[in-house]
Amino acid sequence: MAEVSARALGRRPWAALAGVLAALLPAASASVPVLPAALNRLTAVAHAIHAGHGQPGWRGGPIPYSWGGGHREDPGPSLGTCRGYRGSIRPCPAAGTLGLDCSGLARWVYHLAYGRDVLGPGNTDDHVRRLTRIPAARARPGDLVFYGTVNRRRIKTHHVGVYIGQGKMINALRTGTEIRIDPLTRLDDFAGYFRYL
Repeated sequence: MAEVSARALGRRPWAALAGVLAALLPAASASVPVLPAALNRLTAVAHAIHAGHGQPGWRGGPIPYSWGGGHREDPGPSLGTCRGYRGSIRPCPAAGTLGLDCSGLARWVYHLAYGRDVLGPGNTDDHVRRLTRIPAARARPGDLVFYGTVNRRRIKTHHVGVYIGQGKMINALRTGTEIRIDPLTRLDDFAGYFRYL
């Protein structure tokens, strides 16, 4: 797989990510759908992060889940917080763990792919409000998938992942795990597909 250096991403993020994308996509054929350019960049970045490739703000290697990680002023791995922590691992390890939580991962992936912080600070509820719901039939790799409740009267979400196709997502699941690939059915309260337009 093509290496993506922090220096290359800082100067020309799309050119550097094109190499990763070329390595991830199978040889072109009539049966392979062509994704919109923005969604291609999103999946390339998400796969590179999952594979442990160095990115701006991360030297490389697996990235651990950290409650509140990824929510400093600039997107990317950061120390988490124990405020609001309800995980099963005690005492709370977040304040000493450099990593990402689920919305911190989504924010960083979108920041790297778009070259700016399009999702902004906040949690999954804040992020879903900045996106447009996509019907399942139109969902494409690179869309975000949310869990919880999202309807006209209420938004109460608790998890987000980057959809990579074939019923799977790249996500930061919970304390004690690293950035990983899970089926969309890993959690049972799927709220839908959402896209930044």
